[in-house]
Amino acid sequence: MHEDVSRTDDSDATWQNKGFEHAPGKCTREAWDVNEQAHNITEWSQHYDQYGHGAFYGRIDELHLPGMQVFKEYTSQALDQQCHVWPDSLWIGIPSEHQPCRINGYALEKGDIMCQPGGQDFALTTPDSFAIHSLVLRRDWLLEIVGESAIALLEGDPQHSMRLGMPQGTRQAVTFLMDCLIKRQETGFEVQVHQDILSLAVAAILEERTPLTDCYPSYQHRRQVVERVREHVNSTEPAPICIESLCRIAHVSQRTLRNSFTSILGISPMQFIRLNRLNQVRRRLCDSQSTSTVGQVASDWGFYHLGQFARDYRRLFGESPSSTLARYRRKAPAPEVHFSAR
Repeated sequence: MHEDVSRTDDSDATWQNKGFEHAPGKCTREAWDVNEQAHNITEWSQHYDQYGHGAFYGRIDELHLPGMQVFKEYTSQALDQQCHVWPDSLWIGIPSEHQPCRINGYALEKGDIMCQPGGQDFALTTPDSFAIHSLVLRRDWLLEIVGESAIALLEGDPQHSMRLGMPQGTRQAVTFLMDCLIKRQETGFEVQVHQDILSLAVAAILEERTPLTDCYPSYQHRRQVVERVREHVNSTEPAPICIESLCRIAHVSQRTLRNSFTSILGISPMQFIRLNRLNQVRRRLCDSQSTSTVGQVASDWGFYHLGQFARDYRRLFGESPSSTLARYRRKAPAPEVHFSAR
C-alpha cells in the first residue's frame, strides 16, 4: 500500500521517459512495505529485503529536471538493497552523516559518498532510520556540463569509484541545495535556473571527488562467497539448510563463511537465510492474486514450526502473517462474472 502524496505533473510520459524531457516534475511517495518502497523510485530496478525489526515506513521525495533525477529517500528499518539504475547515467548517493552503510559490502567511512554508473547492479546495506540524497545524471547532459572528466566514472570499473571522498563544506552545500529544490511548493518555477544551480553543484562534486580505492585484502573473495550463497538460495526450491551445506555451496570453510557474511552484510549466514526466507514469505502474502494460506506459504519456504514462524514474522515486520494476508487479500479485485445468453 503506497500513497502518491503530491505530484505537480499529470503526464505519465514525464515519469516513464528516462530522459525526463518533459520535466520538471515533483512527487512524494510513501510506503508501508519494503517491496512497494523498492518500486517507488522512477526508472530504477530494485529488490529490498527488510533486516530491521518493526513496522516499515518509507518516503521518497523526487524531482525531475531535464537530464537529471533528484530524490531523497527515507527508510525506517535496516534493509538489504539490490539496485540497478537506468542505463547511460551516473548515480551519486550522499547518505546522511553519521549513518554507517555499505555499498557492495564495503563499509563507508565518515564523510564518504557513493557513485555508480547506470546499467550496473550494485548492493546497499543500510541501517534503521536511514536517509540518502541521490542524483542521477544522464550521460550526454553530464558530458556537456563537466566534459571528459566524467568518462572515468561513466566507463571505469564501478568498484574503483563506488566510494568517493568529498569535503564537508561541499557535501553540506549540495545536500542543502537539493533539500531546497525538493521542498519547493511552487509548480511554476524556472526550470533553467534550477538546472544551472544543480549543474554547479555537480561540477563541485566531480571536481573535488577523491576515489577511495583501498580495500582489505580479502574483500573480493568474501563478496563472492556472499553472492554465491545469495544466488543459490534465490534460485532453488527452499530446503533445510545448515552451515555445512552453505560451506559446500560457497566452497569455503565455516570460518571463512562466517567472516564473509559478517564483514559484507553485518549478519551471520544463518541470519541471512532466515531473513531472506521471511521476506520471501511476505512477498507471497502480499500477492493479492495468491490463494495460498499462511501455513502453505510458510511451509513452502521451509518454516515448519508455525508458532515459531509467526513469532519471528511479527518481530521482523511488526505484524502477524495473518494480518498481512488479510490486508492484501482485501485489495484483490472482484472476479469478473460472465453471463451466457439464453
